[in-house]
Amino acid sequence: MNKSEVHKLSLFAITWPIFIESFLHMTLRTADTFMLSKVSDDAVAAVGVSNQIVMLLFFLFQVGATGAAVVIAQYLGAKKYSEIRKFTWTAISFNFLFGLLISLTMVIFSKTFLGFFNLEPELFDQARMFLLIVGGGLFLQAMMLTISAIIQAHGFTRDTMFVTVGMNIINIFGNYVLIFGALGFPQLGVTGVAISTVVSQFLGLSINFILLFKRVDVRLHFKDMIDWQKDRFYKILSVGIPSGIGQLSYSMSQIVTTGFIVVLGPEMLTTRIYTLNILLFIIVISISLGRGTQIIVGHMIGAGDFEKANKEALKNLRLSMLLCLGVALILVLVREQVMGLFTENPLIIYTGATLLLMGVILEPGRCFNIVLGQAIQAAGDARYLMMSSIITIWGFSVPMYYLLGIHWGFGLIGIWIAFIADEWLRGLILYRRWKSRAWEKKVLVQQEKNISKVTG
Repeated sequence: MNKSEVHKLSLFAITWPIFIESFLHMTLRTADTFMLSKVSDDAVAAVGVSNQIVMLLFFLFQVGATGAAVVIAQYLGAKKYSEIRKFTWTAISFNFLFGLLISLTMVIFSKTFLGFFNLEPELFDQARMFLLIVGGGLFLQAMMLTISAIIQAHGFTRDTMFVTVGMNIINIFGNYVLIFGALGFPQLGVTGVAISTVVSQFLGLSINFILLFKRVDVRLHFKDMIDWQKDRFYKILSVGIPSGIGQLSYSMSQIVTTGFIVVLGPEMLTTRIYTLNILLFIIVISISLGRGTQIIVGHMIGAGDFEKANKEALKNLRLSMLLCLGVALILVLVREQVMGLFTENPLIIYTGATLLLMGVILEPGRCFNIVLGQAIQAAGDARYLMMSSIITIWGFSVPMYYLLGIHWGFGLIGIWIAFIADEWLRGLILYRRWKSRAWEKKVLVQQEKNISKVTG
């Protein structure tokens, strides 16, 4: 495939491998949850709480990955191929060093992080062991996220999909033998899940490196890994830092919300974890269309075709909302049966089924944020996305989580109502920004033509 012709591919051609990859990537956690549910609800809660912290720090790695993906997509669209190798190795080396720092932080301060959740002693010990192993291996995720994003920016979405398929197979097999002690392996429970996760990530990273060299044809130049020129580094960080901060802010708000739910009792905490795992199937539709949109729109913007990019983003937004609504309606019909796959607790089943019913309103609103957020990032307008998200989340959403869930006594249902209001409000704000066409002034490739035309 010609690198300059990625934007000519259909959304379906770009997106279907991303959908499968994203779904399988997310089901790594769902598989962990489902298999651990056969051990105990406490094991599920321990891993769920630890994963909140892991995902909080994992989003920091978007700084290098998202920044590199957006810049490379625009440069591919502009046919400026000579700079792409330099951007690639700058991003990879940055995220490797940053990932090592985060891994060390997780290992050293694991007790401190988990202390915020006021877990019972047995849950605390299980959660800390998981955090030590998976947190210590976060640098693997940092590099894999970056390399995968770069490969996808070139249009090779099927390749990264196959890597994720292999990772899932390895992870599930590892879970089976290490959780339950099958085939002569030790029975390790939560610890086994953590080991399986890290091993599958290491193998996936190794294959991604091979793809980068052989498929994308990005040659290894050690000079590019240490020669962080100001202009290249600035362009990556101008998108990456706002993106990372925005996602970190959202993840922190979810940790605060988890703290509210802990107050409601362990059954409500487990209900939230099960429900979110079920809703992942719907969420992945929006994520896939959003990432596919980012790749195609990024190439169009790099080529200077702003009008076509505008129409593409809005078309994909409509499609995403319709698909999410349709799947949510189907899920509503079997909501109690699906919850029953995870637990026999009647309170958890009833509450979770109610939350899934509310997903008919929640999920279309979520599409606003994901699809338009990715399109805005593709244009280089990540700072606005960050600021609008932070202001809305901490000025409106988090207070509403507390007021509806705790203060006014509506419990988990009240918190879910606040989720709905949050998603729709942020989506509408992003829609207004996109329609204003202000993002046209943020395009990164234009900086080479006339830096003075690019506003901050």
